[in-house]
Amino acid sequence: MGGCRHIGIIMDGNGRWAASRGLPRTSGHLEGLKTARRIVEAASLEGLGFLTLYVFSTENWRRTQSEVDFIMGLVHTHLLRELDFYREHGIRIRYTGDPSALNAEIWQDVRNAMDDTKDFGGMQVALALNYGGRDEIIRAVRRAAAGTAGMLPDDFDEAALGRFLDNPDIPDPDLIIRTGGDMRSSNFLLWEAAYAEYYFSPKFWPDWTADDLRTALASFSGRERRFGGVPAGKTGKQALP
Repeated sequence: MGGCRHIGIIMDGNGRWAASRGLPRTSGHLEGLKTARRIVEAASLEGLGFLTLYVFSTENWRRTQSEVDFIMGLVHTHLLRELDFYREHGIRIRYTGDPSALNAEIWQDVRNAMDDTKDFGGMQVALALNYGGRDEIIRAVRRAAAGTAGMLPDDFDEAALGRFLDNPDIPDPDLIIRTGGDMRSSNFLLWEAAYAEYYFSPKFWPDWTADDLRTALASFSGRERRFGGVPAGKTGKQALP
């Protein structure tokens, strides 16, 4: 996998996939759920350590109530039905986001899934549900302010704030994949993806297959990651970030 440990996926294009077929948007979300299972399995078989799926953003509440309810219903049924799938592949479920706006039943489903899989040693899948990158940073700052009493301002650095992110033990993503043709981050893992590579696919999420994941991984493996510096053994002007 060319050193790729953690992938984040912006699973975009469900609604447009449905519209292109004359179907309701809910049909696209249902197919998108099937695709998520397919890609989670493929990522696990590829030996990936961590996978973060952008399930529902802090901005997605602006959609119609019926669409929001349908998506949350899919989360509910998926978490209830897929435990055997997680067990088969040793997949551990994690959560990132603000649970305060979630329906109590949905949040309990998430907590149950995390508890049931906490000892699994395979790939870890973080569900970004009611998640926004800016919101995560704000919540981290608030936790840091409450938990670093007595720290001098000059002592507060990136590492200090990083300890208060939703999942500080998960490594930063190496690769962010976005499907559906748009080329933007959409408030996804803004802090963690500072030096992630990006891969944009024109295919709608429901059309994605294991081969598409392997193509994205191959693209990543052929890139040179500089992190703002110059690779050892190279000369000339210092590369820009």
